[in-house]
Amino acid sequence: MSRLRLLPVLIALLATGALLSACGSDDSVPGNAVAKVKDSSITTDQFNHWVKIAALSQAAQSGTTAAPVIPVPPNYTACVAAAQKAQPKNPPKGQKLPTAAQLKAQCAQQYTALKQQVLQFLISADWILGEAKDQGISVTDKQVQAEFAKQKKQSYPKEADFQKFLKTSGMSQEDLLFRVKVDLLSQKIRTKVTAGKNSATPAQIKAYYNKNKAKFGTPESRDVKLVLTKTEAQAQAAKKALAAGTAFSAVAKKYSIDQATKANGGVLTGVTKGQQDKTLDDAIFSAKKSVIVGPVKTQFGYYVLQVTKVTPAIQQTLQQASPAIKQQLQSTGQQTALDAFVKKFQKDWKADTVCRKGYVVAQCKNAPKPKTTTAATPTPTTAQ
Repeated sequence: MSRLRLLPVLIALLATGALLSACGSDDSVPGNAVAKVKDSSITTDQFNHWVKIAALSQAAQSGTTAAPVIPVPPNYTACVAAAQKAQPKNPPKGQKLPTAAQLKAQCAQQYTALKQQVLQFLISADWILGEAKDQGISVTDKQVQAEFAKQKKQSYPKEADFQKFLKTSGMSQEDLLFRVKVDLLSQKIRTKVTAGKNSATPAQIKAYYNKNKAKFGTPESRDVKLVLTKTEAQAQAAKKALAAGTAFSAVAKKYSIDQATKANGGVLTGVTKGQQDKTLDDAIFSAKKSVIVGPVKTQFGYYVLQVTKVTPAIQQTLQQASPAIKQQLQSTGQQTALDAFVKKFQKDWKADTVCRKGYVVAQCKNAPKPKTTTAATPTPTTAQ
């Protein structure tokens, strides 16, 4: 959470709510918890609390005034009943209402999505709190309160609006303070990781410039008028008419089969090398300004053309390009350091995260190996 006003959107990402209770046994996860991160446990109460928040938030976002129905596995009885009640009494002709089994499958999908998203949020928060502690990074209660007050003022200038938000979101002020704390720690970790990684020496700037000169220049461009015909004879006739003083627009309208330029007098502006058929391209960039050229035979037919304007190429000097290059190199250096940190951060903390059966997500050490790609894991760079 970077701004308090974003909280409704962020919580909405948790999708539909589902109240769950821990079951089964795991020697490494306490009986009242769904996951363990090093010496910290994510309790069932914590999990259920944030699930309820998600359910309330979704209801508020959809404009529903009734209390949300939370899908409870394995039978999802209340969820199915609510879904059945919401079905129209008379479905459109030719359509069938979903069966109880189909509604149960929908409730199960809601549960699965919710479980993953809530656990990812809670585990990520634990990772950031743990990483900050390991690195000696901290924030005071005063700093958290100050940031919270600033965000609250920006999003909810009126206290009544803030209280309404708390009611509709299901969150307490303590929940918001928790998110603010995690965000501040995440920012501090990022700052520490990227500190000193934004250097760019004159030699590095020069090397980058020499390797990427094209990025700091504008190639020559030409405006051209052209007529495209099917036969050489037609092209010769068009060229003769132009030589006799007939306006190019009139000649293009009479002879040209190029629908892209015929309607605007045969004009093609801002042409740079490599944009056209090679034969036509060569003709355009070898032609002298104002001289009628052609017929030029191409795979599309015969062209008669006239270059009307030449805009010379512009190349920035090393001195002119240096500020942009320096900024680019600094940004790259910081991102490289951050990427390396994130990779290690995820690997190390995943190795210390165990989840109870039924609550396993990608961030858990006991998660099955992905078959293709893995979902993005929130890190100190994205936990907001």
